[in-house]
Amino acid sequence: MDNNREIKPIAIPGIHARLYDYLMELLPKFEQPKILDIGAGHGYLVKKLHEAGYDIMASDLFPEYFYYDKIECQQADITKILPFNDNSFDVILAVELMEHVHDHEVFFKEANRILKKDGMLLFTTPNILSLKSRMRFLYSGFYYSFGPLDHQVNDGLQHKGSLTIDQYRNLSILSGFSSFNVSIDKRQSTSMWLSFLIPIMKLYCYLKKIDYNVHNQFDYLTGRVLFAKLVK
Repeated sequence: MDNNREIKPIAIPGIHARLYDYLMELLPKFEQPKILDIGAGHGYLVKKLHEAGYDIMASDLFPEYFYYDKIECQQADITKILPFNDNSFDVILAVELMEHVHDHEVFFKEANRILKKDGMLLFTTPNILSLKSRMRFLYSGFYYSFGPLDHQVNDGLQHKGSLTIDQYRNLSILSGFSSFNVSIDKRQSTSMWLSFLIPIMKLYCYLKKIDYNVHNQFDYLTGRVLFAKLVK
């Protein structure tokens, strides 16, 4: 741990602040909640929650990059069994983590295992369903916030996993969660400009007999980052 290093968020700008506000709306349902930030990075969110008086633990694949010296960061790989006991936490936070791994099934099942009854898993991830992302994929073959991988590098920082909301919902059901809800951090101006495409999309889904609402709710089409809340 390097105490001289700046503790700053490692994510799309503004995500931690918006997630913190969202979290403050949810935490009152718990009495003295125990929170785990997994993929804690430098410790920005851990520091903020600890200073606000919350019982917070930190874990990361690379704990040597965690700089907040008042909390210990435990090494954990979300593609493997997590080093925590059953029913240990009320809330698990995973900020901008899902897109960094291919295998999500292990993490979802492990998160369910270590959460208490009615506990929550909150994760954020770039919204690949936005109109901006769909246009980017049409012209480049890569979703919003994704690009060609460097196959010689395995530092955990590259964006590898591009799952849809429907796929995340399926994982939550298979992992034993009772509910799955999605909101967004804010609307993208580019996606709003592209909203003239919505009637064409509705017509296409009608003609092809595809349920339009699964992936085409207005928040999904215009949101920048997804905030997913899973309840055990």
